[in-house]
Amino acid sequence: MLDAQQRELNAEQVAVLESLLKAGFRFVTFERYARYLGVERDGLVALLETGAGNIKQFGQVGYHVGEGIAMLVERTEGKAFVWKGETVAATPELLAAYERFKSDLRRLVEGRAGKAQ
Repeated sequence: MLDAQQRELNAEQVAVLESLLKAGFRFVTFERYARYLGVERDGLVALLETGAGNIKQFGQVGYHVGEGIAMLVERTEGKAFVWKGETVAATPELLAAYERFKSDLRRLVEGRAGKAQ
């Protein structure tokens, strides 16, 4: 997981990662995004950058599909998470979980980063 990045983490970064675990996130890896740390909860995922002494979200939150991350798109038939040829309908429940995930991740990652500065 973090071995691919070959970076030592400082105490603040460790505290952020611990807070993510306590909030029900788990760490995942994606071969195609090996330089980033993935966090997953309820099938939703985000990539985190651990460089420059802090932790920041890289890209946007998506849905874990196979070996990739499906992005939320709006289509004529409604919203869906899409990755390559795979599509997952964005149900009201999934969209609510998506918003909770984004909010919790922002609070835990950006909130702590703001305290460190």
